[in-house]
Amino acid sequence: MRVVVVGVCASGKTTLVANLDKLGINANNCAQEHSQIKQLWKKKQPDILVMLDATLATIRTRRNVPWGEERLLVQRERLSDARKHADLFIQTDDLTREEVAQAVIDYIRGKQNDSYNSS
Repeated sequence: MRVVVVGVCASGKTTLVANLDKLGINANNCAQEHSQIKQLWKKKQPDILVMLDATLATIRTRRNVPWGEERLLVQRERLSDARKHADLFIQTDDLTREEVAQAVIDYIRGKQNDSYNSS
């Protein structure tokens, strides 16, 4: 199962992918927020598409960014197709990195249980 993670800058994509990789989950980061290609995320052929988001205030606590709300809006616009197709959307502002990873794990387990119950 391939998990692809998209999201705005400093929303936790790299951290989530690293945490999922440690658990043996095939996870990849897709820098969709920097791309004009609306469906760039599809090139990674995800079984599960996860989108992360964060507010500018939270982003600034995680990383020294020189940009403001306007750039965050541009990133969200570039992510709009991914958001429409995301299996799981996580607002990471008030979550620890462990809680974000656990939300994805819980989603995967639920999906696996649904597959098992329907067979």
